[in-house]
Amino acid sequence: MYYLFLAEGFEEVEALTPLDYLRRAGVKILSVGVTGEYVTGAHGITVKTDIPLSDVKIGDDLEGIILPGGMPGTKNLEASMDLSKLLIYANAHGRLIGAICAAPSIPGKLGLLDSKKATCYPGFESTLKMALPQTDKVVTDGNIITSRGAGTANEFAFALIAYIKGKNAADQIAEGVIFR
Repeated sequence: MYYLFLAEGFEEVEALTPLDYLRRAGVKILSVGVTGEYVTGAHGITVKTDIPLSDVKIGDDLEGIILPGGMPGTKNLEASMDLSKLLIYANAHGRLIGAICAAPSIPGKLGLLDSKKATCYPGFESTLKMALPQTDKVVTDGNIITSRGAGTANEFAFALIAYIKGKNAADQIAEGVIFR
């Protein structure tokens, strides 16, 4: 199972675009409430999450973690020790970690981006710690996919789909939503 984590103040486009496109591609993904069952984004859109954070367990069921950015959403995600443990486990077992906008700062501060190419929202590069900062819209390095911000949410979602289901699946979704 893939999980997209939501905390108060998340960036709506960065969360809902990947969630929607991954589901269109047939990926089993659930939204996870870090700060409650109902989570309000940075622009006032409230979302009912599928499950609470306490339902996500370390183990083989955990195929990947996706983190939207936004403020204070990123700070609220970062404050969760349970999420940090899940990220460390996912990385140690080669599971997907996707993060967009300010959210790459979370695996960055945990040392999960050390010696990896990564991108983020401009001005957050120092939070990537020992990463190799890039300016591309989306950067994939091994099991880590990072992206720059709300304007790159489509490309981020397609990169996630390509990683999970292959390039053809990503191309089909892109064509289906008239992106290409």
